[in-house]
Amino acid sequence: MESVQMIKELALAFGAPGFEDDVLAVARKFAPAGARIVEDNTRNLYICPKNEQDPDLPTVLVDAHSDEVGLMVRSIKENGTLTFTTLGEWVPYVLPAQRMSIKNLDGELVTGIVATRPPHFGGDDEPLSISSMVIDIGAISKKEVEMAFKIAPACPVVPETGFVHDAIHDIMISKAFDCRLGCAAVLEVMHDVKDLHLDVNVVGSLSSQEEVGMRGAKVVANRIKPDLAICFEGTPADDTFAKEHLIQTRLKHGPMLRHIDQGMITHPRFIRFALNLAKDLHIPVQEAVRTGGKTNGLSIHLSNLGVPTIVIGHPVRYGHSHNSIASLDDYKKGVRLAVEIIKAMNGEIFAGF
Repeated sequence: MESVQMIKELALAFGAPGFEDDVLAVARKFAPAGARIVEDNTRNLYICPKNEQDPDLPTVLVDAHSDEVGLMVRSIKENGTLTFTTLGEWVPYVLPAQRMSIKNLDGELVTGIVATRPPHFGGDDEPLSISSMVIDIGAISKKEVEMAFKIAPACPVVPETGFVHDAIHDIMISKAFDCRLGCAAVLEVMHDVKDLHLDVNVVGSLSSQEEVGMRGAKVVANRIKPDLAICFEGTPADDTFAKEHLIQTRLKHGPMLRHIDQGMITHPRFIRFALNLAKDLHIPVQEAVRTGGKTNGLSIHLSNLGVPTIVIGHPVRYGHSHNSIASLDDYKKGVRLAVEIIKAMNGEIFAGF
């Protein structure tokens, strides 16, 4: 399948937390032919490459979140500018002067600019804060915003950007690689395993609202009740700003498997199985001990009676911004590792966890 085109369409789709519908429409387009696809009312998408599940086999869940960091219109000022609140974690300095797409009440996208006080009017010594910013769509009154642009409080907002693929240097640049790379990986894994004879059941999920508290994954875990889980993530790469001895996630060095973050101590036996398998198959991987961040693994590994869970992270530079950088080769190696884990897994190995 054409991985780059799938990644591009997924990355550019509008998918603020709670408003993931456009992402799921793209996912349906790239899902394996004949797969059973179910969507729930929390906007989680489930992909079963085979219609029949064997109740005697363990079930492996392969998950990624479909949402991206975004904003939400909070109020409309009399001068026609929009105040907003955040959906997910932003740092203030990445927002000013950037284009944003606002989905209006008719479902149409309106372009706006994140505005701050220009230097011509003083205030240079004021600290930069998100609360001091507005979105300017070029309107001149509140009435025009409401009547002509059809924008109201609670309209969702995401970054507006393009997609660059430099095949010679193995570089992709776009928004939302956290976690549309993961969404693409789930779809590609489902393609790769659909015709294999496996000793496990496999279900893919694109879960909603990760950026605001791993909410969709809670529903997914309760619905699927997996025995094992593989979470794909767009993992923050630290190779351009961390001290050399602290760098744990480098671009073009393969996927990253984390042993710990703020939400999960990764299941030691499962991650060791994955690392040993990667070594045996000569798949380069990186290991990390994270002191920050959380993933859907938090929700999934604590669900039901406990689920051994690992996170396969695709290194992403400058996530939670308009322009992130990733490597297609890292992505491909992450997909291959997940497929090989699924191919190697069986009830006996699972029982050893």
